[in-house]
Amino acid sequence: MNAPDRTPTGDTVETATEIIVSYPSDLSTWGRDIVEGRPYRAYLRKTLGRVEEGQVTEEFTGVGCCGDTLDVPLRIESVDGGDRVDESTAIEYTVREACGIEGGWRVQSAGGPTE
Repeated sequence: MNAPDRTPTGDTVETATEIIVSYPSDLSTWGRDIVEGRPYRAYLRKTLGRVEEGQVTEEFTGVGCCGDTLDVPLRIESVDGGDRVDESTAIEYTVREACGIEGGWRVQSAGGPTE
């Protein structure tokens, strides 16, 4: 078990043993493969930092060779052990309701998302 760290304000920060992250059900198969893969989990372990249940973060997954998703809204569904994600934190996934995420060929075409 890691010793707790302290923030500049003196708050204790402990490492989460596991977090459960959800992605929308309309994320494509390609997008799911990316998000659930080892490299992406490693990326999240390095970039999420402090987390709390209900937190939503928009994360870039790439557009692939044929286009797919841009930013995917990932939601922290639960946090066990502490509130800091690091290289020792296990990341599990679940699927939540669709959110109208844009993907497929449209991402790289003139008719694609403009936001």
